[in-house]
Amino acid sequence: MADLRVLVIGATGVFGSRLAELAAREPGLALTLAARGRAKLDTLAARLGGLPVRMLDRAALTAADLAGFDVVVDAAGPFQASAPTVIEAAIAARVHYVDLADGRAFVAAIGAHDAAAKAAGISVTTGASSIPALSHAVIDALTDGWQGIDRIRIGIFPGNRAPRGLAVVQAILSYVGHPVRVWRGARWTDVPGWGMLHRWTVPGVGARWASVCDTPEQDLLVKRYHPRDSAEFFAGMELSILHLGLAVLALPVRWGWIASLRPASRPLLAVAKWLLPLGSDVGAMDIVVDGRDARNEAVEARWTLRADGNRGPYVPTLAALALLRRFQRGFGPPAGARACSGLLTLAESDGDFKRLGIVTDRS
Repeated sequence: MADLRVLVIGATGVFGSRLAELAAREPGLALTLAARGRAKLDTLAARLGGLPVRMLDRAALTAADLAGFDVVVDAAGPFQASAPTVIEAAIAARVHYVDLADGRAFVAAIGAHDAAAKAAGISVTTGASSIPALSHAVIDALTDGWQGIDRIRIGIFPGNRAPRGLAVVQAILSYVGHPVRVWRGARWTDVPGWGMLHRWTVPGVGARWASVCDTPEQDLLVKRYHPRDSAEFFAGMELSILHLGLAVLALPVRWGWIASLRPASRPLLAVAKWLLPLGSDVGAMDIVVDGRDARNEAVEARWTLRADGNRGPYVPTLAALALLRRFQRGFGPPAGARACSGLLTLAESDGDFKRLGIVTDRS
């Protein structure tokens, strides 16, 4: 079978570089790395064995830039308020598309590309990341055979020493202080972004601060699992000064004094990097589901991931890696546009967890 020709956009970013690192080890994948900065591209390409590179700006990309590839992976971000430029170029070029999008509106709008993707005979898959791809694979495994789901709680907690990029900070600041629509108490309601502040105890990791985030997950969890009571997604920073400090900075947005914290992305990223030596290199993901089992009895199931040694940033790339393996073997997703919900199984990432030294536990 011929090598699958893959273009990775945003290859020098926190997640793109890790996806490139893992995909470069896969047999049958011919990678090309793309980003806006040549120096970082050349350094990464050399580290991965001399891979070819392209200078590309995702905001100005055209179908001609994708000619000759089988799959394009957009790992650049931020996807909040992002135009579907790469999707449209991929459809025009008849190249399969995968992204790591976490922008709620971006993912929600994916159906608008379904007819064009089917006409082009290609698949367009958004959200091939920790959410919803991995989280839904976990929930599918936890609730297999259940009669119904009452509550879903998902938390992601990176270690403070984990590398962070500007796109991630911009994504977070885009919703901090703004109303976030969540399903709780058996109804849709608005809560302040980075609100619902509380302590979350992760088994084997300890207590971390948690706040509500605006992600595609809130919509997709309700759409796929129909929880009776709630479907909530939280994230937390390990250092109290960062997590609580952001909660304080959210207040002027909540009060309408300023429109957004996103313009402060660079200075806040600088502060976070200054505090990088503090805290730990332990990241975690925790998923708790309550419902009714096959005998209609109340049951709770939990799945926890612990990533030591700053391996946490690899986790958001594993779903995209699993999809590339599927494409290489000739059975990628069917033509059309969809979120990466229910497309992958948890077993498809188990081997990667073990190779990376990432520990998971199910109870």
